[in-house]
Amino acid sequence: MAGLTSPARDPGNPAGVLPKVLADRLAAQLLSGPPAGSVADVVDRLLAVQGQDPRGARLAIRARSVGLRAADIDRALTVERSLVITWLNRGTLHLVRAEDYWWLHQLTTPQLLTGNARRLAQEGVPPPDAERAVAAVDRALTAEGPLTRGQLRERIAATGVRTEGQAIVHVLGLASFRGIAVRGPMIGNEHGYVLVRDWLGTPPRAARVLADRDTALAELARRYLAGHGPATDRDLAKWAGLALRDARRGLAAVAPELDQRDDGLTDLAGRPGSTALPPPRLLGSFDPVLHGWASREAILGSHQGIVTVNGIFRPFALVRGKAVATWSMPDGRVALRPFAPLDAEVSAALEADAADVKRFLEG
Repeated sequence: MAGLTSPARDPGNPAGVLPKVLADRLAAQLLSGPPAGSVADVVDRLLAVQGQDPRGARLAIRARSVGLRAADIDRALTVERSLVITWLNRGTLHLVRAEDYWWLHQLTTPQLLTGNARRLAQEGVPPPDAERAVAAVDRALTAEGPLTRGQLRERIAATGVRTEGQAIVHVLGLASFRGIAVRGPMIGNEHGYVLVRDWLGTPPRAARVLADRDTALAELARRYLAGHGPATDRDLAKWAGLALRDARRGLAAVAPELDQRDDGLTDLAGRPGSTALPPPRLLGSFDPVLHGWASREAILGSHQGIVTVNGIFRPFALVRGKAVATWSMPDGRVALRPFAPLDAEVSAALEADAADVKRFLEG
């Protein structure tokens, strides 16, 4: 698609992302500008929020909203059934709106089955055992309702299928890819698994329309840019875990709704540019801002090996659009580990945000 090339490069910026591009992307992510007022607003904007770390997914919503608490996400999952967590996109867990589950699942999971079968075999679960395990998941959830991973592990192991190591993860992934189960309600401090057909019912009319692949690719392109623009076709392909040709196909389908920018990037037409970077903010582990584009160097720079190691993405502090520290809560209080000394104003802002993190999680 014309115009979808690498962004203009700044000789002083090795990531090749100009400060204005970074500001626009962070605004699209709801990290600057007016914050969202509800859980649904945040998830709607981002489309799919990294969900493998429960606290990280909740903190991603906190950083992009005002006045919410972690309990609001739990309520949306458990009482309202408006959110679910399941394996999508690149084969990782994502938090999505229930109404978006249907078409995203159909669009982004079929290509994950081959890798899933390979990993199951590596974990000592051959195809016949995998089929027996998925059937056990279906039976258990049908008979007993929501169950935790530990409870499902017991039901699967009782059929003679191996559940040690990562085998249970890939068995549950297969049940997810088949459209049988998703993570729905909270059971204590754990996400419970539920049957899709029981928990979500029949697909809404909009999801049935999006069952058409071309229509779904167009919706994907439109919604991706809403929360990640400006971007390139390669950014979309990497984020969604789709082939580059599919990303280009989706973008081409909505071309009249897009602007081809002078810097070679594409964004939704008419979106006002951002004039400022976000205020100092504490972001959780696996924050979506590190997963939305082909490169995360613009934010992490030389600290990439500190924030992300062996597939783990640590919580970090974002200041002037850059990672400046990692943080943790070993005793219920935020402990900051700066990469370099922070000035008094930034330290005070991060301390105030740390108090909000505590308020959010305790709620």
